[in-house]
Amino acid sequence: MIATIGVTEDDLVTGEAVALDLPPASVGLRILAGVLDLIIVQVLTYVVFVAGALLSNQLDGALGASILVLLTVACLVGYPTAMLTLTRGKTVGKLAAGLRVVRDDAGPITFRHALTRSLVGVIEVFAFYGVPAVIASIINPRGKRLGDMAAGTYVVRERTRASLPPPVPMPPHLAVWAASADIAQLPDRLAADVRTFLPAAFGMDPNAREELGRALLAEVMEFVSPLPPPGNHPEYILAAVVADRRRRDLGRLMRDATLRDRLIPPDPLVTPPSGMPR
Repeated sequence: MIATIGVTEDDLVTGEAVALDLPPASVGLRILAGVLDLIIVQVLTYVVFVAGALLSNQLDGALGASILVLLTVACLVGYPTAMLTLTRGKTVGKLAAGLRVVRDDAGPITFRHALTRSLVGVIEVFAFYGVPAVIASIINPRGKRLGDMAAGTYVVRERTRASLPPPVPMPPHLAVWAASADIAQLPDRLAADVRTFLPAAFGMDPNAREELGRALLAEVMEFVSPLPPPGNHPEYILAAVVADRRRRDLGRLMRDATLRDRLIPPDPLVTPPSGMPR
């Protein structure tokens, strides 16, 4: 429910109408990964070109030139295509930068996607020194270069910091009611929706905020008895329910830990006996 608010045409939406949050890689990270890959391709091309030149000296001129062209294509197209296909969207540069190429529907890429990206990359990266790729990445909302647009792919970050929203505070005027009310454990989906809605409510459209707040309250009230005092704003009631559920869950965890410490003797490998060196 929450995840569908503000969904745009560029968002990924599952069958349950949940927008997937796969953050696209920044242009800076993509340039870093591209430079590393470019160095590897240039070194590989130089080594192969020298080896091919030595071999072509012993062959007919036209045949030797054909071999050099094939080897160059193998380095510029074959290497990135093979790497992306075998690693499901990674190259050495992307691995170092924590990036991966995925399809537009967030699935793993195949040989066709990798080959299309690599073929277009020969023109936009090698022929024009990456200028078209950088411009396209800056303009596109998902940071796609021309090869991504042709292949139906984009680059995402795999290394992201997990950030949890701060605990929802208890509205003081509802603390007594919440402490005495019978508040059952909310379903994970509903609890996540409420925790996401409350801090985001201030930036929402007023009409959408009111409509969604009342819809969430109607769902939450199925797990609460008795009803809260009349005249309270839905967001205050939602905050009180979530805050008191958190208080009860923390208390239960602390009681479980205390009981476990009483019934289960300490592990001597973790907690040495008194007098023993730690």
